[in-house]
Amino acid sequence: MKKSTLLLLVLIFISSGLTLQAQKTDESCFKFVFLTDIHVQPEEMATEGFQQAIAKVNEINPDFVITGGDLIMDALNQTKERADSLYQLYLSLQKQFNMPVYNTPGNHENYGFQNIENVERTDPDYGINMFRRYLGKPYYSFDHQGWHFIVLNSVAETEERGYRGDISQEQIEWLQKDLNGIDDSTPIVISVHIPFISVMRQRMYGALEPNLEGGVINNSREVLRLFNGKNLKLALQGHLHYLEDIYIEGKTHFITGGAVSANWWRGPRYGMEEGFLVLSVKGEDFSWEYVDFGWEVEK
Repeated sequence: MKKSTLLLLVLIFISSGLTLQAQKTDESCFKFVFLTDIHVQPEEMATEGFQQAIAKVNEINPDFVITGGDLIMDALNQTKERADSLYQLYLSLQKQFNMPVYNTPGNHENYGFQNIENVERTDPDYGINMFRRYLGKPYYSFDHQGWHFIVLNSVAETEERGYRGDISQEQIEWLQKDLNGIDDSTPIVISVHIPFISVMRQRMYGALEPNLEGGVINNSREVLRLFNGKNLKLALQGHLHYLEDIYIEGKTHFITGGAVSANWWRGPRYGMEEGFLVLSVKGEDFSWEYVDFGWEVEK
């Protein structure tokens, strides 16, 4: 064999090996954090507690943060001045994160739903509109290292000016188009505030205990059917201040992520300390842990 031919074969072998190694190292590998039910306010030392949580997140240094709703405490039954001040407080604290933050709306972000005497439905900030003014779109999607992330608004108003868990028809139509734009094999994560599914009430009160209208997404079956044939890996949920991981059909985790504020900044709730989820992604798999960031209520 000629030396030139042998050299060419060696170069091809090396090149193939480098290509194979590149394919191996291109595998997704990143971290993100899910913080839900922050309930920031000037009272209960909530501001100081949230700042401590932010410091812990910055120490972990994930690629980004997703919040799970109930960022403030609260806009449901407050004056506009109070609701505005809480949004402004949250925004000022959010700037302390060293990474991008993707916000999910919760029921407490809806201005005036329960302030029947002082807030009219015609107010331009009514409902989710105050969230829009301060934090942007209440539902949207983004991509990161081959994973597709979807944020939905899971809160709807009732006729009696309360709230229930629901994904609006407007969002369902948008979601269908969004899903049509991604490959069926793409790993998907959803963030909602009110859970799609939960066994909290059955765990707490007995196996036959029903869920409440305001405790789960009422049309979850309709929404989740849109993901048939898709690679839905994870649904991140909040609202219940409870930690659970429900694994469905050997495919999808529905994780209710505890609460940054635990018992609304008054100590643990259901035995869980103030904390948040850290999710580590490798390829198409992920793992999670609940991080207690060390907050202690002043005695």
